[in-house]
Amino acid sequence: MAVFLNVLSFFFLVFGAVFIFVGGIGMLRMPDLFLRMSATTKTATLGVAGMLLGTAIFFGELGVVSRAFAIFIFILATAPVSAHMIGRAAYSNGVPLYEKTVIDELREHIDEAKLNNPVED
Repeated sequence: MAVFLNVLSFFFLVFGAVFIFVGGIGMLRMPDLFLRMSATTKTATLGVAGMLLGTAIFFGELGVVSRAFAIFIFILATAPVSAHMIGRAAYSNGVPLYEKTVIDELREHIDEAKLNNPVED
């Protein structure tokens, strides 16, 4: 049974490390801020989840499992929200989109919000 748990733990640790590596590659390869944030947020969240699950399986103690679960819930709750807020702030401040972007669905909502709530300069 111990060998099976070690192999399962190893699998999840490698799974998590691969996803974090893919997120790093996405950070280098994606053409603009918004695509970079999307790639890194998704892959890092899944990668950290895999690594925490592997750690929890390896140690198998209640204290380690509960801490790993708490860390995963915290990351799951904060990473997408923070990436969304950073993306909205960057978009509002005029960070350019990738030149091959076809649809900009947020533009009409931003323009509408500025018309309804003009900011005095």
